[in-house]
Amino acid sequence: MASSPVRDGRRLVALRLVLAAAILVEADAVGLELHHRFSIRVREWAEAQAVAGAWWPEKGTAEYYTSLAHHDRALRGRFLAAANYSQLAFAAEGNVTFQISSLGFLYYAFVELGTPKQEFLVALDTGSHLLWVPCDCLQCAPTYDPNAYGVNMTFNIYSPSNSSTSRKLLCSDSMCQTTCTGAGSNCPYGVTYADNSSTSGVLVEDTLYLVAEDTSARVVEAPIVFGCGRNQTGSFLGGGAPDGLLGLAMGKIAVPSVLASRGLIPDSFSMCFGDDGIGRLDFGDKGSKQQQETPLHRSDLYVIGLTGMAVGNSAMAASFRAFVDSGTSFTYLSEPMYTSLAQTFDSQVPEKRRPPNPNLPFDYCYDLSPSQKSVSFPEIYFTTQGGSRFPASDPLIMIYVQGVPSMYCLAVINSTFGFNIIGENFMAGLRVVFDRERLVLGWENSDCYSSTNNMSRSSPVSLRSPTSAPVAAPPAEPGGSPPRRSDSSRLSAMRSPFLVVMSLLSMAIL
Repeated sequence: MASSPVRDGRRLVALRLVLAAAILVEADAVGLELHHRFSIRVREWAEAQAVAGAWWPEKGTAEYYTSLAHHDRALRGRFLAAANYSQLAFAAEGNVTFQISSLGFLYYAFVELGTPKQEFLVALDTGSHLLWVPCDCLQCAPTYDPNAYGVNMTFNIYSPSNSSTSRKLLCSDSMCQTTCTGAGSNCPYGVTYADNSSTSGVLVEDTLYLVAEDTSARVVEAPIVFGCGRNQTGSFLGGGAPDGLLGLAMGKIAVPSVLASRGLIPDSFSMCFGDDGIGRLDFGDKGSKQQQETPLHRSDLYVIGLTGMAVGNSAMAASFRAFVDSGTSFTYLSEPMYTSLAQTFDSQVPEKRRPPNPNLPFDYCYDLSPSQKSVSFPEIYFTTQGGSRFPASDPLIMIYVQGVPSMYCLAVINSTFGFNIIGENFMAGLRVVFDRERLVLGWENSDCYSSTNNMSRSSPVSLRSPTSAPVAAPPAEPGGSPPRRSDSSRLSAMRSPFLVVMSLLSMAIL
């Protein structure tokens, strides 16, 4: 595993901070008062006790979330594990995923590849199939650029010649499904995304290291096929997925497909995105008996049928299909569903609607008064094929002007490309199960730590302090093709946990 002074430092202080959190109890309380180990209380205690080496990374940075990930990996009892099934997680950091604001607000996971192992921080993408990492680079993102990335991390470059377990795929290999000349030639790949970013190179096979999510914690070495990305363009050269991307769709080459075909897991996995920026990815998770479900339409992407929508006390009949895409930040609806939902929402909120602003992708935005402390909004949910209710967990974004909450917007965008996307903001607070074996999508409320809970998404929502994030543009029109979760909104800055918080210059808004 690759190491760095930053990551080693995180490991040295983790135990101290956990002990500090455990010591902070209220003397007159019956039970323990638990504190987040980066909370103000823990910081005050550590400073008062002059705890050596204690530090507090800024929330939203890679250091913040990877430090939490190391801690969560040790507490394996909090994993979303189903004892009846064989589940696997990445060996590098278990099943923990985390959102990094300075790297495009995407969710990331550490993966280990090759012999000796090399570690890569890959963005997670349910709308594409291929895992690729920078490799034998002709044009790749810099391995270290804190000015560009905003994080003090060094990324790796894979090379087949440096791994004893690597082999390049040939044109004659059954996994090579591109146009290829000469049976003995290397199998090329190329993927162009809707924002015109791209990756290209050759396909290779090497070992992916996983760990069983049971008491044995056995290490599983799985041969997989992935892209040796020699050329990247566009967003991949900046702050979006500089160390690679993990495709999780249903293609033959996708990691979940390979693991299932080798009999290592049931053909299913779950994803969960928590309010604190920490999430979970569990290969082989079949969900629970308590989850709600709807059929998946036969496709290489995750498509569900919807039969209705509801906003507050108003129900609307509708019949349409939508892609469930955990990597697209916002939800996109085509007409007439978009106008029906947005106008119904507009009729049930008390704040005054602002005129549409060309600098924002959202049409329905509302002024906040200077003294306003919270926002109340109606519950939104979709009725799915079969009658289950899919809740819109995170339908708002908060807009800050010069550090002050100025307005909020309905984070649903009018789809001009003829299809619909249920984005990550409608999936926050849910454990979503992609059961490819049964062809169903399952979901239930979850904080991503316990297996299930009865989290409430009821309003009002308090107004928080802003973090820095530019506005994401809607995806480019892909000429009638389904979105590949490779749109500009995916690879530019995304949502913060629970509410997207966007710091904008007042000239851009007012």
